[in-house]
Amino acid sequence: MSDTPLWQLSATDLAGQTRSGAVTAEAAVADTVARMRAVNPGLNAVVTDLGEAALEAARGLDRARAGGADPGVLHGVPVTIKINVDQKGQASSNGVVALKDLIAPGDAPLVRALQDAGAVVIGRTNTPEFSFRADTDNPLFGRTHNPWGRHISAGGSSGGAGSAVMAGMGPLAHGNDIGGSLRFPASANGAVTVKPGLGRVPAWNPSQKAERGLLAQLMSVQGLITRHAHDLHLAMPVITAPDWRDPFQAPLPWRGAALEGPIRVGFTQATYAFDLHPEVAAALAAAREALNDAGYVVEEIDPPCMPEMAETGYRAILTEVSVLMKRDIDTAGSSTIRAIFDEYFRQFPPYDTDAYLQAIARRTHFAREWAALTDRYPLVLTPFLPHPFFAPNRDAEGAEGMREVLGAALWSYSMNFIGMPAGNLPTRLADLPQGPVPIGVQIVGRRWREDLVVDAMAAIEDRLGALAPQLWARMG
Repeated sequence: MSDTPLWQLSATDLAGQTRSGAVTAEAAVADTVARMRAVNPGLNAVVTDLGEAALEAARGLDRARAGGADPGVLHGVPVTIKINVDQKGQASSNGVVALKDLIAPGDAPLVRALQDAGAVVIGRTNTPEFSFRADTDNPLFGRTHNPWGRHISAGGSSGGAGSAVMAGMGPLAHGNDIGGSLRFPASANGAVTVKPGLGRVPAWNPSQKAERGLLAQLMSVQGLITRHAHDLHLAMPVITAPDWRDPFQAPLPWRGAALEGPIRVGFTQATYAFDLHPEVAAALAAAREALNDAGYVVEEIDPPCMPEMAETGYRAILTEVSVLMKRDIDTAGSSTIRAIFDEYFRQFPPYDTDAYLQAIARRTHFAREWAALTDRYPLVLTPFLPHPFFAPNRDAEGAEGMREVLGAALWSYSMNFIGMPAGNLPTRLADLPQGPVPIGVQIVGRRWREDLVVDAMAAIEDRLGALAPQLWARMG
């Protein structure tokens, strides 16, 4: 057996050992809980420690296996769940003080699926208020820090998940994404994720009192943040399993049909009104070279509908937010989050009724244009942000701060608006004056083909390596 600590193993390697019986579920969970308790006090990524219940659950898995039960795909693999998704008996606070006692009566589909597959929840991770920032801080639990250092935000809204998974608090971390909330923290912390496309992962909170707005339903998705791309191939089929509680989920297999010939990848460095930072250009070049080396055919393209598609989408979602959420934000939100939303509304003014309906109608045109592009190029390599990741609280620093954080993230929320799958992985660690900063790139995929995105990210990672070992060497 390897001398590598169990908490450092990928989900794939750990599940292989627990399923074979080489390692008990209890040992896997105990080692990871110990790591969580050692490093989390300095990061505040996990805000609800479920370590004791996790150890008991792991012992139960071991007893079941000893009794002849078949181990699940994720047998004994430690995971974390974000605090805006229901886990039975836990508070779905969404980072809001007024919701701190909102106890979930049951599990969300994703939580149930993970546990049914043998995963063990060791803690719940932090999110900003209302899960609507690209940075993670709230009055209920405070700020989550990036394990690379406090010079860089942990991202948001799944900032707790991104910080936790990279620091070693489980190889799988649940998160969700309505405008970039899986990809922001992946980029910030040097992790890997795929934002699933519309309808891929069933979503519903048993604690919710009303249905979400239509555009929130169309843009928001559930997913996972990992340290290694291949772990997404292990775990994403678990969470994409059908669940009747989401009536609009598409019950498709994770793997689609193999494509003939070398896969063509569209490539763009376009950042529109924002300057492309040399470190981001270098990260894109590294990704492009790795894909070429792996046998992909990478060709420069002129992406359709950008940046109009991005701005239309974000103004449309903020129109819905202004009608359905603003009262709650004004009533239950802190002065910080209220000021941030005021700036959102200034930079992305909500539409009037006629313009909103026209924007929703135009969404189909944008999606059709991208369907045409991905018919020719099943994958598209793009920047994620035009610059290295920003400092903590940058989005609360007025118009310029908001422009750097969200205004520049055109490649992020545009993909939510049209429901395309989009992955993010690091391809460079920039050595900047303020400290080390991971640089992530984005890979957009053909609709329903998250598997192709993950294949490409795994090919890049195989050639460039993962960042977690470098981070752990720095953390000590």
